[in-house]
Amino acid sequence: MSDNKVTMVRVYLTEGEAQLKNLIKQLHDWDKLKGVTVFRGIAGYGDSGEILGANIMDLSLNLPVVVEFFDSPDKVVKILEHLNTFIKPGHIVSWPANSN
Repeated sequence: MSDNKVTMVRVYLTEGEAQLKNLIKQLHDWDKLKGVTVFRGIAGYGDSGEILGANIMDLSLNLPVVVEFFDSPDKVVKILEHLNTFIKPGHIVSWPANSN
């Protein structure tokens, strides 16, 4: 079994921000990532302190979302340089990992 070094990335957004569709398009079309996963949160809060949440009576479109992907460390460095130009500071986390 061989371990391949990768860098994992998570980008924290809310659905209400128009960035999600553009981010996925960039990661797919320009950066040619093999895969991206978007997780939709049921509740959360961020910089504003406003608690965002969903319940059966509220069909909010302003829920938290997490965009997650990984690739080679060199490729991710280049992607992060570009993401940092339009994603708010503190909304991207990354860490080294192994892909088996």
